[in-house]
Amino acid sequence: MTDVLRRGRASLAFSFCVQGVAFALLVTRIPAIQDRYGVSDALLPAFLAAVPVLAGVGSVSTERLVRRVPPSRLLRWSQPVVLLALLGVGAGERMVELGVALAAFGLAVGVLDASMNMLGVSLQRSYGRSIMLSFHAAYSLGGIVGASLAWVGAHWDLALWVSYLPVVAVLLPAVLVGSRWYVDDRGSAAVEVEEKGKGDQAVAFKWLLPLCLVMTVAYIGDSTVSNWSAKYLQDVLGSSEQMATVPYNVYMVTTLLGRAIGDFGVRRFGAVAVVRGGALVAAGGFAVVAGAPGAWVGMLGFTLLGLGLCVLVPQTFAAAGRLFPGASDAAVARLNVFNYVGFLIGSPLVGALGMRGATAGPCWCRWCWCW
Repeated sequence: MTDVLRRGRASLAFSFCVQGVAFALLVTRIPAIQDRYGVSDALLPAFLAAVPVLAGVGSVSTERLVRRVPPSRLLRWSQPVVLLALLGVGAGERMVELGVALAAFGLAVGVLDASMNMLGVSLQRSYGRSIMLSFHAAYSLGGIVGASLAWVGAHWDLALWVSYLPVVAVLLPAVLVGSRWYVDDRGSAAVEVEEKGKGDQAVAFKWLLPLCLVMTVAYIGDSTVSNWSAKYLQDVLGSSEQMATVPYNVYMVTTLLGRAIGDFGVRRFGAVAVVRGGALVAAGGFAVVAGAPGAWVGMLGFTLLGLGLCVLVPQTFAAAGRLFPGASDAAVARLNVFNYVGFLIGSPLVGALGMRGATAGPCWCRWCWCW
């Protein structure tokens, strides 16, 4: 394997890790952000929903932009915008400043997520073996680091900008330097896209719809754990407040472990077997969570969810690349939109149906799809 590809893989993995840090620093400090700007409980959902909506717009825009601009260039400039927008969230004083910062964060995240996964799919094609899960493992590691940094900021009662500034000051120049080694693999794929007619592409992308469903359900599950696991353990299963903070950390750690070894499983047993196994484990996790009689059984369910969900998203992106080798960038950009659809659906679904009722739907959906 050439040094160019090795450097490209390392720099892209670092980019995934940085994105995990930035996203965790934002979502884990939502109460502090709400207090800083005086955002009411009634208005908060609108702010939170705006981020994935704008991220979807950014992802759709990326599909058009990559026809003229390489994904590596989009990633090179969208990641600094995400980091600066994060700092803007922490440094603003008026609600309008929060809105502008979150809007910039959302749009840039859409471009960032799409371009990162485009490069991941193309690098996996160049390697000729599964490496996609390793990139998402780096994202999980970044999430753990970001959540830990957020805990430190909250523990020491630091102002948001004080918490965010050192992180941005370190990561911003690092990602700009690392971006020098991003690798695009567009040659034959670009030619093939030019040769295909628009009608043929429209028919071909009908095959993307099952993957879109998988992506949506995967992120419904992810947002369920992120937003509701602590409340569910404490309010429904009667755990202590301290124990209620554990499920998300357990989920992130098991996600990291599953992704760290997932590529070896794909190489040994094949992508289909790994995804089916992950879907079954995730379905079992949803079932355990929905029927848990107590906190410890609920913890087991969240552990199974992390182990099952962790393989689905990376392999769904990889499957899009295999299905559309001549149009993988466009396929990834469209598929990435359903990441945000899952986030938009997940939290209101759980709020409306309750944790037990809401987890039953994804459980059966995964069970049926994996076959």
